[in-house]
Amino acid sequence: MKYNGPKARKVRRQGSNIYGSDKYDKILQRKPYGPGKNPKSRPGKQSEYAKQLLEKQKMRDIYGLSESQFRKVYSQAQSAPGQTGEKMKELLERRLDNVIYRAGFAMTRLQSRQFAGHGLFMVNGRRVTVPSILVKPGDVVTVRAKLKSSPVFGPIIEAHEKYASPSWLKVDSGALKAEVIAIPGADHAEQGIDVRMVIEFYSR
Repeated sequence: MKYNGPKARKVRRQGSNIYGSDKYDKILQRKPYGPGKNPKSRPGKQSEYAKQLLEKQKMRDIYGLSESQFRKVYSQAQSAPGQTGEKMKELLERRLDNVIYRAGFAMTRLQSRQFAGHGLFMVNGRRVTVPSILVKPGDVVTVRAKLKSSPVFGPIIEAHEKYASPSWLKVDSGALKAEVIAIPGADHAEQGIDVRMVIEFYSR
């Protein structure tokens, strides 16, 4: 079932800024405990299953996928050569919506998914409307020419100037263009996720 409640409540339950917006970092600093909990009380002991479930939900929510989409990523990673956890991270990082976010062309992954779904971006000169397509080295992601002067992107680029783009992307912020120059490694994925627990959850 899709969660439609307050995002701040979900962030506090996860204990992680799963949406990427600075305002949720401030909320976690102010209230670093779960919703409905007494900050002075001792946390109860979680079962191994509960820990695995929480970690799976956190990783899924960070990348903004539904359960069926996330399970599909797991299945693809499981059938691919190499370690399943590292492959999962690679597949998630190679999604078009994630590339748009990593390049600094969207404030959050939710916004980048909307941009991709509405066809604001092109891959290798062709307009795309599928946020989940996987990029590969040599692919070039650009904003459609007629949208480059849109006032939407100015504040986004300005806000992201303090962030460095990952080494597997060659970003030209002025041209709103990002070239994929390598396959992202596991160390390029979101940190603070115990992917081992995610694998154990689906392996039960």
